[in-house]
Amino acid sequence: MTAAADAGTRLRRALSGTGDDEGPVRAFRRARRTFLSGERVDMGPLAAELGVDRATLFRWVGNRDQLLTEVIWSLFLPTWRRALDDATGTGGPRLVDALTRFTRDVCASAPFRAHLRREPERALRLLTTRSADYQVRVTGAFAALLEDSGAALPLPVPDTAYVLTRVAESFIYADLIAGAEPDAAKAAVVYAALLRCPAPRPGEPHPGEPPTGEPPTQEEP
Repeated sequence: MTAAADAGTRLRRALSGTGDDEGPVRAFRRARRTFLSGERVDMGPLAAELGVDRATLFRWVGNRDQLLTEVIWSLFLPTWRRALDDATGTGGPRLVDALTRFTRDVCASAPFRAHLRREPERALRLLTTRSADYQVRVTGAFAALLEDSGAALPLPVPDTAYVLTRVAESFIYADLIAGAEPDAAKAAVVYAALLRCPAPRPGEPHPGEPPTGEPPTQEEP
């Protein structure tokens, strides 16, 4: 699946505000609630819940990967915005703070971890390769942050954003890739090294980390 193909789905147009299509949005909201409950999103049961056939559902949302991409992206956005809003400092230190907060919150998300455990190979393909455009979107969000930061970067913005995306993936999906625990504190050290600024040592709490370690509440669109 290409990004161009994904952009043509009725769901994608509806979510971007360029289409007024109630069916795809209903399907998306039902799928999102299922995902947040820690359950598998399946096209057959979803179509039955909506009272439509599978062909109609596929016309609405594209294939299952496309639907999952939109669901996960809808969770990325409030998590990312919260990280940006809560980040402190300026320049490189603020970049490290925002990236670390984001990494920590994704690592702590119970629905997201449940999805990774349930479908590890599919999740890695969907989230870390160009088989869908989720990674492209994440890299774009990182690039926008870098462009507005005023920080000295080791590489041009697109290259730095791509490297930071790969660092985030390495520590968020560490259990699937290397059998290690996901670790935002270690990611912070690498972010800081790349951006040439101080970071907490591995094992130290990051500034602003919730004392309970509980993930933030996800929002219903």
